[in-house]
Order: sequence, then structure tokens, then C-alpha cells
Amino acid sequence: MLETIKAYFALTKPRVIELLLVAAIPAMLQADRGEVHALLILATLFGGWMGAGAANTFNMVADYDIDQKMGRTRARPLVRHTVTKERARVFAWALLILSVLWLGLVCRSWLAAFFIILTNWFYIFVYTKWLKRKTWQNVIWGGAAGCMPVMVGWAVIRDNVFDGSPDRWWQAVVLFLIIFFWTPPHTWALAMKYKDDYARANVPMLPVVASPEETTKQILIYSWLTVLISLALVPATSWIYLAVAVLSGAAFLLMATRLHNAIKRGEDVKPLKLFILSNNYLAVLFLGLSVDAILGLPTIAELFPA
Repeated sequence: MLETIKAYFALTKPRVIELLLVAAIPAMLQADRGEVHALLILATLFGGWMGAGAANTFNMVADYDIDQKMGRTRARPLVRHTVTKERARVFAWALLILSVLWLGLVCRSWLAAFFIILTNWFYIFVYTKWLKRKTWQNVIWGGAAGCMPVMVGWAVIRDNVFDGSPDRWWQAVVLFLIIFFWTPPHTWALAMKYKDDYARANVPMLPVVASPEETTKQILIYSWLTVLISLALVPATSWIYLAVAVLSGAAFLLMATRLHNAIKRGEDVKPLKLFILSNNYLAVLFLGLSVDAILGLPTIAELFPA
């Protein structure tokens, strides 16, 4: 019984969900700066977990053929036959329906519920079944699904705040774009490590179809885009976020630059170092934004009005 529960839990890709849910928290705090809606945040995280778990389970069903060929994914429940594809589908649909109802009825945001439906549709039909198997740009556009937690969180807060303050959706879009541009270098660094796995499964990830130098060049480009777009949020935050964005961004760019230069020199590299740093970068950036939003200090725009 315990092994079965573990197998169903594994279908949701808990490590991936952890990162997605962490992204929703700073969005919810920044959406009503200076206020902490603790119960609403917890409720949204639970609803978001079910929605993301549904998407990841659908993904495992759709990727069953690929997962059997890759060493990195051979321990997944469907490959090991600890859960059947039919039961996995039922589990995914149950999670998706419960997530939509939870966000709509409990969190009182049908817009957030719509975002969950859109995320599942996009992740499965656009990314998993099409982009992932057809083009090296798969993670560029497919990464949009991983950006949706910030939109879900923002929608929940704005649908529950009635003080007449503006919704400022542009900030949610900036947060969306931070994750959007961050996803390619994060994923490509991992794909460099598992290049042979992807090649064996006929998945055209960038490291499979391009040279190592071109791959790290693209990693560096998207790393710069990530850091630059993170600075677009500065006017709506205080010096805390500004300092965190600049310092963490500098560390991220330094690591990406070192990886690219090492590849150009023909040296042996460890791309997983950048993969791990990219995780830490996003976590630190969003932690800084969370602290900044909770304290509610005067924003840069307020200190230096145009």
C-alpha cells in the first residue's frame, strides 16, 4: 500500500512542483504588497499542487515511450509498471478537476482555475506531444507552462482584494517572463549532462542537435535575458529586491560565462554546476522579492518619482 502511494506521488514530479509553487508565493505577496494573506496562500498552493500534479502525470503518460529509452527516467512509475497508464490518466483527471474546483470555489478565483486548465492543455498538447519531439526550441516555448504559477497566484490575490488598488498585471507578466527566459539555460545545462539519453530517445534537445559551443552561447544569451527582465520589476520594489536581483544576477551570469568560455577553450566542463546554480538563483531572487513585498518599504518609483 505504501509503495503504491509513493508511486502515485512520484507521478506528480514533486521536485518540479516544489519549484513551481515557490514561484507562486512571491507573486501573491507582491500582488498585495505589505499584506500577507497566509491562509489564502496556503489554499492556493494546495490547489496549484493538484493542478501541477495533474499536468506532470499527464506528461508521464504521454512520454511513456520516451521514458523507457532514457536512463534518467527509467525509475518512473509507469516505466516500472507500478502504476498502469489507465490508472495514471484517471489520477491526473481527478487532480485536474479537484484543482479547478478548489481554486474556483475555495480560493474564489475562476481566473486562476482557468490558468490551471490552460497550463495543462499547453503542457501536454503543445509541449509534450508536439514541441518536445519536433524542435530544439521545445523548452523555449514549452517553458511557458512552468511560468503559470505566478499568474495563478496573482489572480487569486487580485480576485480577493477589494480595496480599490490597481491590479498591476504588468508585474505578473514580468515574473512570468523571468521564469520564461530562465527555463532554457536551466534545462539546457541539465540536457548537456544527459545528451546521450535525449539522443537515444530521439528528442531534439539543443545539446543533441547543436555543438557544445552553440549550446552554451544560447545558455549565455538567455541568462542575460533572464537577469535583464528581472530588473524590470525594480520600480515596483525597494532597495532589497534591487540588491538581490543585481548580486544574484551577477553570480548567474558569471557561471554561464565561465561555462561558455570553458567550452570554447575545449576544456572538460560540469554543466550540472550551472543547473544547480540556476535553481539557487531563482530561489534567492524570489526570496528577496518575498521579503521585499512583506516589509512593504517604499518602492524605487516612490523614492524617485518621474
